[in-house]
Amino acid sequence: MSYQRILLKISGEAMADRASGRGLDPDSVHDIARQIANVSRLGVEIAVVVGGGNILRGAKVAGMGTLRASADYMGMLGTVINALALSDALEQAGVETRVMTAIEIAKVAEPFVRRRALSHLAKDRLVILAAGTGNPFFSTDTAAALRARELGCDVMLKGTKVDGVYTADPMVDKSAQRLPTLTHQDFLQRQLKVLDSTAVSLCMESRLPIVVFNLFEEGNIERVVRGEPVGTTIRSEA
Repeated sequence: MSYQRILLKISGEAMADRASGRGLDPDSVHDIARQIANVSRLGVEIAVVVGGGNILRGAKVAGMGTLRASADYMGMLGTVINALALSDALEQAGVETRVMTAIEIAKVAEPFVRRRALSHLAKDRLVILAAGTGNPFFSTDTAAALRARELGCDVMLKGTKVDGVYTADPMVDKSAQRLPTLTHQDFLQRQLKVLDSTAVSLCMESRLPIVVFNLFEEGNIERVVRGEPVGTTIRSEA
């Protein structure tokens, strides 16, 4: 394996109904869980950060008049719902999990404590991290970069619906070209949008590589972990 400990960021939309992009779709959740379980069985330590856009987006709700901080907390609760769904699917696939949240919800999950999360990983438990950073105004991409650094991960994987980073939005601009590799600095200077700039800056400070890939192509998580050239790799100058 090219990586022994990974942080996998999954958007809420990946767990949604494929037609509407909303809600929780059991088939989508189990498809993702199956891919993750296959990688876990290879002996790779895995932490997963889940988004909540399929249930609620804080920025969108705030645009309707809700206080932004309150809207973001609502979005955090959406990520907890997704984390519990993914945990259940992984347990059914034979993978032991622990759900940890940045806001305390003692009845359903453990609070995130770095040493406890590291202990779970060392015991071959898959850790699912919900509620972002626990603070409003920060994206789950930033939460993923933060947790990757805290847990000493070798790489941050960003699973999306496209097969990497493009020069423009390929859904809009048909002439957009995929970039197989680029540096953190290049990503920030070009103001590319597939990742939050704060997340990329955090990774740049610690020279943590990021791989952006198509989560919906079966087996891609394993291919990335094995070091195959999948998607786009964002790394330091070195």
